Amino acid sequence: MGKPSKRQRAAMAKQPSEPQPLSDAVQSLQSFDKPKFDQTVEVHMRLGVDPNQADQIIRGSVVLPHGIGKQQRVVVFARGDAATAAEEAGADEVGQEDLAKKIKDGWTDFDVCIAAPDMMGLVGPLGRVLGPRGLMPSPRAGTVTPDVGKVVSEYKAGKVEFRNDKGGNVHAMVGKMSFDPKQLEENIQAFVDFVLGLKPQTVKGAYVRGVAICGTMSPSVRVAI
Repeated sequence: MGKPSKRQRAAMAKQPSEPQPLSDAVQSLQSFDKPKFDQTVEVHMRLGVDPNQADQIIRGSVVLPHGIGKQQRVVVFARGDAATAAEEAGADEVGQEDLAKKIKDGWTDFDVCIAAPDMMGLVGPLGRVLGPRGLMPSPRAGTVTPDVGKVVSEYKAGKVEFRNDKGGNVHAMVGKMSFDPKQLEENIQAFVDFVLGLKPQTVKGAYVRGVAICGTMSPSVRVAI
């Protein structure tokens, strides 16, 4: 690991040692010396779930109140009226066999893949390409849907997907460092509240064991929930 830069050392010196109320945590995060680009702000939640149990997988998607500060690139598998609705909602690319071949050949220059249910026979074989990148459409995530136009609009407005990792943690981008503090607070709170609402009945002990926020190149700040 490389030696921390002067900016990183200064930020770590200001890093709170204890969990902070959300408003204070955002204020602390935005007070760190910043690099020359607008950092993405992320939230990380450590959950008391057993990721090996199918009924304790935490997965979903949520539209954040103020978006994520990034225009997501969305592709859609649809035909007929559904394809037209996707195009009108702002999808970056809409197709069927032609789009499938393009992806099979290695093209994955997009952030979200949405499919109408009647397209899954075509999309299924793409799992080897899309799955490892977290791009495979899924009914549980809401990306396999008959209402593709609505879902495209949601992702363009700032919808984020998440799924717990092997350690039982969930991660999501919740905005940019340049956001107004209140906007970041509301985005983070919306995400945390959504995850809280997914608590499995079979979880034993504490469901949320820790929450932290950070920027792309900043120390983390723990949040008191």
